[in-house]
Amino acid sequence: MSSDRRTARDFFRGVIALAAMATGGNLPYRRLCREYGADLTCSEMIVADKLVRGSRAERPLLRRHASEETFGIQLCGRSPAVMAAAARLAAAQGARFVDLNFGCPIDLVVRRGAGSALLKRPRKLAEIVAAVREAVDLPLAVKIRLGWSEQTINAVTVARCVAEAGADAIAVHGRTREQRYRRSADWAAIAEVAKAVPIPVLGNGDILTPWDLSRCLEGTAISSVLVARGALIKPWIFRELKAGRPLDPDVPARWTIMRRYYEYASEYFGEDEKGQGRVRRFLLWHLGFWHRHRAWTEAEFTAARPAALIQQRAASPEADGDASLLASADPADHERIWQRLLDRDYPAA
Repeated sequence: MSSDRRTARDFFRGVIALAAMATGGNLPYRRLCREYGADLTCSEMIVADKLVRGSRAERPLLRRHASEETFGIQLCGRSPAVMAAAARLAAAQGARFVDLNFGCPIDLVVRRGAGSALLKRPRKLAEIVAAVREAVDLPLAVKIRLGWSEQTINAVTVARCVAEAGADAIAVHGRTREQRYRRSADWAAIAEVAKAVPIPVLGNGDILTPWDLSRCLEGTAISSVLVARGALIKPWIFRELKAGRPLDPDVPARWTIMRRYYEYASEYFGEDEKGQGRVRRFLLWHLGFWHRHRAWTEAEFTAARPAALIQQRAASPEADGDASLLASADPADHERIWQRLLDRDYPAA
C-alpha cells in the first residue's frame, strides 16, 4: 500500500464525525457542530448528474465555512463517469474528502437506480467507486446500509467490493433500506463488516449518549462513528462523546446555543427579508429536533436495552416556564421561541 493511501485511511480512523444529512446538514448547523468537536463535517447529499450539468440548486451545497477544515462532499448517482466528473468538481472546490452515498433510502433516489438501490448491484457499485478513485486522490469514503432488506443483507460482500475498488473507508448504517429508521441499528452487523475489510469502518445509527458509544465500540474493530439524529437533537453531543459523560446545558445555556445558530444562519442566509425567511424556516425545522433533548441517565439507558434511547418517544418532562417551553413539540411554542430569539427575550441574553 502506498503511503498516500495509508494516510488517507488514517484520516478516517478514530473520528467522531457529523453525518451528511439533508436539511440538517446546512452550513450554519455544521459550523455549530464543528465548534462542539465534530472531527469531520460533510455537505448535504449532492446529486452528481445535476452538479455536472451546472444546476444552481446543487452548487451552493459545495460551500463550507472556514472552520470546516476537514469538510467533505457527498455525492449520489449511478453513472461511473458522471460520479467521477462530480468528484473532480468537488476536489476543485477544496473538499478535504469525497463521500459516495449508496445508503440513501429515499424513493425518488432509489427509483433512479441510485442510493441504496445499488446495494442490489455490488459489481456496479464497485465500478462507480473505482471510477471515482481513478478521478481523484482525495480520501474516499463510501456510505452503505446493511442491505436492501432483511432477506438480502450483504454488507460484508459490498464492503469487500468497495475496499478492492479503492475506497479508503466505509460507513455502515446499521439498518436495511426497507427498515429505513424504524428499528434500532444493528451494531453487531456493523462489527462484522469491520472484521471483514482492511479499511476503516465508520459505524452509524442511534448514537445519542456516551453509553451508546461505549456499547457500540467495545470489543469491535469499528474505528469511528458518524452521528446523525443525535447531533440534530443536541449539537454538543460531540463534546459529550469525547468527554465520556453526559453534558446537560441548563435552560439559559440552551437559549444561548439556539441564538448562536440564529446568528450563524443570519450570517449565511442574510439579514434582509428573504434571508430571514430562510433563517426562520431552518430554525423552526431544527426546533423539531431540539425539543427532544432529555437528560437521560445511565440507568435509563440500561433499562431500555437492547432498544436505543434515541428510538424512545418519551413524554415531555414535568417542568415549568422555559424548561417546559423548550421541551414542547407544539409548533405554536416553536413560533414563540423564534420570536423570543429575535427579541433577545430569554435568560442570559
